[in-house]
Amino acid sequence: MIRLSLLSALSAAMIMAGGCRRSAAPVAPDDACPADSLAEVSAPDAALIWADSIIAGMTLEEMAGQLVMPAVYSKADRVSIRSLGEYVADCKIGGVVLLKGTSDAARIISDTLSAMMRVPPFVAIDAEWGLAMRLEDMPRYPRNGKISPKVEEELMYDYGYEVARESRTSGINMVLGPVLDVLPKGKSDPGGVIGSRSFGSDPERAARLGCAYARGVEDGGAISVAKHFPGHGSADADSHVRLPEVRKSLTHLEKEDLLPFRRYIDAGLSGVMTAHLHAPALDSVVRPVTVSPEVLDSLLRKRMGFTGLVITDAINMRGAGGASAADAIIAGADLVLAPSDTRTEIAGICNAVRRGQLDSSVLRDRVRRVLRYKYVFLMEDEFRRAADPEEAARIGRKLLD
Repeated sequence: MIRLSLLSALSAAMIMAGGCRRSAAPVAPDDACPADSLAEVSAPDAALIWADSIIAGMTLEEMAGQLVMPAVYSKADRVSIRSLGEYVADCKIGGVVLLKGTSDAARIISDTLSAMMRVPPFVAIDAEWGLAMRLEDMPRYPRNGKISPKVEEELMYDYGYEVARESRTSGINMVLGPVLDVLPKGKSDPGGVIGSRSFGSDPERAARLGCAYARGVEDGGAISVAKHFPGHGSADADSHVRLPEVRKSLTHLEKEDLLPFRRYIDAGLSGVMTAHLHAPALDSVVRPVTVSPEVLDSLLRKRMGFTGLVITDAINMRGAGGASAADAIIAGADLVLAPSDTRTEIAGICNAVRRGQLDSSVLRDRVRRVLRYKYVFLMEDEFRRAADPEEAARIGRKLLD
C-alpha cells in the first residue's frame, strides 16, 4: 500500500504547505526552495513543489483547461489525431475520457497527448466490467451484480490490479470505477440505469468489495474513481434522460448509500464521481449534486473529510440540467468530464474568475490538487508492464465461481 500511504501523506502536506512558487518546468530549478532537487525532499513535498512550479507559469486559460476532460472515441485515424491536437493547442485540456474503440488506438491517443502536452494528461475510461466496456479487444469481466456471493476481498484486489495493468498497457491512467451505488433492499429485479452495475443491496458488501477493487487499481498504477456520489442506486430515473431524485431520509442515506463512499474515503483512495441527481435530504435547492456546494463542499469535503479528486459525471448528460463546467467547479468539483463544447466551457471558467464568481485562489487550489495527483500517478513508467491474458481469464472465471 505504498501508493495509498503516499497519498495520505500528500493530503496532510497539502493542508500545511505554503506558497513556494517556482518557474514552470517539469523539474524545478535548484535555487528556488531549500532542497537542491526533487529527489532530496519527501515524495509529498516533491509533488507539491512540482505542482506549484507548473502553476506559476500558467495563464488563466491554461489553469481552466487543466480542469476539463473532453470525451473522445478511441480511434487513431488522421482526423481524430488532428482533433486531439486542436484540443491541446486551443483548449490546453487536462486530459480526455475515452469512448468506444480499440486498445491500440487508446495507446496512440495517450502517447500523442503526452508528446504534445507540457503536463502529463489524465486518460480516463469507464471500466465497470473491465476495459471491454469501451475497448472491443480487451478482456471482459462479469458485471458487479453477477459476481459470485462467495467472492472475497483478495480476489477483488487482484481484479482491480489486473484492470489497472491492462489500463496502463493501453495508456490509460484513470479508471472510472468502482460503482458503489447500493440498490434498494429486497429489490429482486436489478433493473434501471444502475441495476447489475451495482454490487447489490448490501452496503457493507458494496463497501468491502468495491474498496478492495479500488486498492488493486491504485496499487496497479491507475487512479480509481468511486461512483456515483452520493449514491444512484435508489434514483427514480436515468440521469442520462432527466434529473432523478433520491427520496431518502438523511438517516437512511448515511446507513445505506453513503456508507460505501465513507469507507472508500477512509481508505485514502483517490477519486469520487458526482451523480446528476437531487437528494432533498442533502440539499433543499432542486439542482444536480454536481453543482451543489451543500453536497460537494459541506458534505463530501468537510463532513466526510475527502481530500482527493472530485470528478463530475459527463456534464453533457440531460440530468445535469444544462449546468456548466464553471458551475461544477464553483460548487467544489476538480475535474469536469465530457462537456458538449469544450472551448465554451473553459471560457466559462475563465469568465467566472474575471467576474468574481470563482476566486482565483480557489481555481489555483483545484489545479494544484489535479497536478499533485498527476505527479503521484503519472510521473513514472514503472507500471507500463504487459497485461496478462491468462491472469485475466483466471480472475474472470473465479469471479463467477
